[in-house]
Amino acid sequence: MHLSRRDLLASATLAAAPTAPTAPTVPKAPRRPERPRTGFERLAADGYALLDGRKVGIVTNPTGITRDARHIVDVLHADPRVRLTAVFGPEHGFRGTAQAGGSEGRYDDPATGLPVYDTYLKSGRPLADVFTASGVDTVVFDIQDVGARFYTYIWTLYDCMEAAGLAGKRFVVLDRPNPVTGRAALGPVLHEEFATFVGRKPIAQAHGMTVAELALLFNGEFLTSPVPLETVRMSGWRRDRFHDDSGLPWVPPSPNMPTADTALVYSGTCMFEGTNLSEGRGTTRPFELLGAEGVDGRWAAAANGLGLPGVRFREAYFAPTFSKFQGRTVGGVQVHVTDRDAYDPVRTGIALLVTARKAWDGFAWRPDDWIDKLTGSARVRTMIDAGADTDEVTGAWQEELAAFRRIRKEYLLYE
Repeated sequence: MHLSRRDLLASATLAAAPTAPTAPTVPKAPRRPERPRTGFERLAADGYALLDGRKVGIVTNPTGITRDARHIVDVLHADPRVRLTAVFGPEHGFRGTAQAGGSEGRYDDPATGLPVYDTYLKSGRPLADVFTASGVDTVVFDIQDVGARFYTYIWTLYDCMEAAGLAGKRFVVLDRPNPVTGRAALGPVLHEEFATFVGRKPIAQAHGMTVAELALLFNGEFLTSPVPLETVRMSGWRRDRFHDDSGLPWVPPSPNMPTADTALVYSGTCMFEGTNLSEGRGTTRPFELLGAEGVDGRWAAAANGLGLPGVRFREAYFAPTFSKFQGRTVGGVQVHVTDRDAYDPVRTGIALLVTARKAWDGFAWRPDDWIDKLTGSARVRTMIDAGADTDEVTGAWQEELAAFRRIRKEYLLYE
């Protein structure tokens, strides 16, 4: 293209002219992830259409709350669109007043006047008879789980599903987030000959599922007669999210689960219930503090020497106010999670058992072999007693874990 002299001069003038200053680039704030809506929130947004014309009973506890911290029983009782006629309380009770291994029994709720029935340690026909006596035709479940096989609320779910089927009741599960994410299943899988209320069926020790997903798994794999089941799934929840991404208040699901940090370590350190060491009950940091009389700093040093990802161990001393070593000062460790994305609670729990046995000559299992019920077989106990290290113990369950992961995948509702 030919440019005239005038065009060339104009171009040069424009090129030489100072340019106007540009506004500084302001980095965009990171986009906040969408906050999930619980199953209850979605049920309410739909005008409770799923419960229309039904006589409803709800299995719940203090964790059954709305985003503004109202209890859903109070909300449902006050809403004329819902015919709520009964409440069913699990371990610790509907209002959460009982300690581990206890419940509130049968009573009328002072706030609503509703009859409260006790489900704890009931299953099969006796629990079906409770549902029949209540007069409900639809049983709703809404309890916050913490992601561990031995946390009893998921087996309350299983038992209530089974009993609802026997009693000819419809069953509805309102979903809530798994507070420690649903990224992966971890740990040993229960062997059915070790089944108890801390593990009814062969799932992994850290199952990585929500309660609605577990209900689908139970119905599809384990219940002899599947119950008429409906699940109200969440919206906006992803499997990689921890509790603090939910925007929901944390309500302790049980007296010794005070924070979401407790839930993060629980699926590993709860194994210390099967030993003669304190698992931190009676302190403000249960399952994060572990120890016994005679334990010193050698345990923390040995555990730190393993270089486990995402966690450090502090030499700690504490005096439990109840449970093991009540009122006595004990030594041990405090578990500090430094990178929760890298942290593996079950592997960490095994490493702590292995190092405790080597660092303290007073180490012993509970005489009733409770560790076998918690881990789902005798393998962890016998391998550690035989001198196996962390890699050997955790490697022994990989084949059964892979099989469970394949089954689990069929029932996942979220990405």
